[in-house]
Amino acid sequence: VQLQASGGGLVQAGGSLRLSCAASGGTFSSLVMGWFRQAPGKEREFVAVVSRNGVNTRYADSVKGRFTITRDNAKNTVILQMNSLKPEDTAVYYCAAAARPFMSTITTSPLQYNYWGQGTLVTVSS
Repeated sequence: VQLQASGGGLVQAGGSLRLSCAASGGTFSSLVMGWFRQAPGKEREFVAVVSRNGVNTRYADSVKGRFTITRDNAKNTVILQMNSLKPEDTAVYYCAAAARPFMSTITTSPLQYNYWGQGTLVTVSS
């Protein structure tokens, strides 16, 4: 499975960005899809996850109410809509995929993900 993330850029605090991740080379509907981020000098952290069927989602407390993750299994894409961005959201954002047997499973541990995209940089200025 290959993952290609896009949509990063420079935005002012309070603004919005929409990250997209396109998957190829596998059966997208069999994959739990997640977003993680890594700021300079910090460890990679969980941001959001969506189950195979799109029904279940989970967010990091730091982004809850501001970010929304969705997926389109027909288009093999997962979207992270980021609103009300803050300078502390500045990071490289990675999409990741985990092969799981059950439709409603979600996982927040990066260790559970089998595939990773190349990352897209999000910079939020104050």
